[in-house]
Amino acid sequence: MKRLKRIGMPLLTLLLVLAVWEGCVHIFDIDLYILPAPSTILQALFANRDILWMHSLVTLQEAVIGLLIATLLAIVIAIGMDLSQLFKHSIFPHLVVTQTVPVMVLGPLFSIWLGFGMAPKILMVIFMCFFPVAIAFCDALGKVDEHQISLLKSFGAKKWQIYAYVKIPAASTALFSGLKVAATYCIGGAIVGEWLSASAGLGYYMIRVKNGYMLDKVFACVVVIIALSLLLHGAVVLLEAVLFPYARKKRGKAK
Repeated sequence: MKRLKRIGMPLLTLLLVLAVWEGCVHIFDIDLYILPAPSTILQALFANRDILWMHSLVTLQEAVIGLLIATLLAIVIAIGMDLSQLFKHSIFPHLVVTQTVPVMVLGPLFSIWLGFGMAPKILMVIFMCFFPVAIAFCDALGKVDEHQISLLKSFGAKKWQIYAYVKIPAASTALFSGLKVAATYCIGGAIVGEWLSASAGLGYYMIRVKNGYMLDKVFACVVVIIALSLLLHGAVVLLEAVLFPYARKKRGKAK
């Protein structure tokens, strides 16, 4: 019953919003270039499925590559900050400052430095996804139970063994929490990069149809972007369940 409520209530709310949206468009006779009806968006989604699929593959490739690189960098930097307080104090303020810089400012700079290929879009994704993963993982590494660490040290465990057997597994929940946030950001990061300079991708296609006032196709792009973000989020959840099944069971028992 609880699972039914958890799934059914959001679905019911969504259907209600779509019904009101559809009704308002028809009742007030709103033009297509101002606000298309959900039924019109679905028609555009189906009619343009081939071109949307082509552009989706480009955006998804940029997002996944950027997310993977950002995750690897975040794990390495987080472990480095946990190992050395000097390194943490040296780099942490700079990490915070990077999050205050508007991404719309960085996009043109990345294009000037790296050209108009995939590289600036991937760098944009890395820039947006790195921080939540690194901070969440670093904080969790610093909060691991000291008694467990002392026990391993008493058996003569080396640094890498402490991280492999205690710290990383204990901090896995926080790592994947940050990764879930990053997974929802990465598509948006690729889209922003494509808005600024691209010849393919959902962001590029969105700018084209927006300039032609074809808002039904713009909203069709938005639907695809939402679907891709949910897909990546689900992939992270599945990966966590495969790699750290005990963490999920622990959360279930806590609930």
